[in-house]
Amino acid sequence: GAMDIGAVRAQLPHRYPMLLVDRVTECVPGTSIRALKNVTANEPFFQGHFPYRPVMPGVMILEALAQAAGILAFRTAGVVPNEHSLFYFVGIDGARFRRPVEPGDQLVLEATLERTIRGIWTFATVATVDGAEVASARMMIAPEVKP
Repeated sequence: GAMDIGAVRAQLPHRYPMLLVDRVTECVPGTSIRALKNVTANEPFFQGHFPYRPVMPGVMILEALAQAAGILAFRTAGVVPNEHSLFYFVGIDGARFRRPVEPGDQLVLEATLERTIRGIWTFATVATVDGAEVASARMMIAPEVKP
C-alpha cells in the first residue's frame, strides 16, 4: 500500500497548489490509509495566514485529510479519477483543532472507512504532528453521479 508522489497524482485529481498529500505510507483498501503532508514555508497560504506567525489554516488541514480519505475511496472502489469517476467532499462533523501546524511540521494524515450507506462514504480522520493530535473530524464523501 505505499505510494510515492507519482502514484498519489495518479490517484487524486488535485494539482498544485491544492494537492496536499505528498506520500502514502500505508493503504489497506476498504479499511484505512496513512499519508504524509510536509508543511513548508513556501506554501502559498502562509503569505497571508499569518505573515508574522505562519499557521496552516484549519480548512487546509481538513482538505488534506479529505484527500487522504479520497485516495482510500478510489483504491477501495478500484477506480482512478477521470471525467467519469470523481468523489466529492459532501460533509463534515465534529471537526476539532488541537494545536497550530507550522512550517517544518510533517502532518501524518489517517483515515479509517467507517461505513458506506446509499453512496455516502463515512471516514474517521485524524491529523498528527510528532505523535500529537492536531486535528480530527468525521468526513463524508460521495461519488459523482452523472445523469
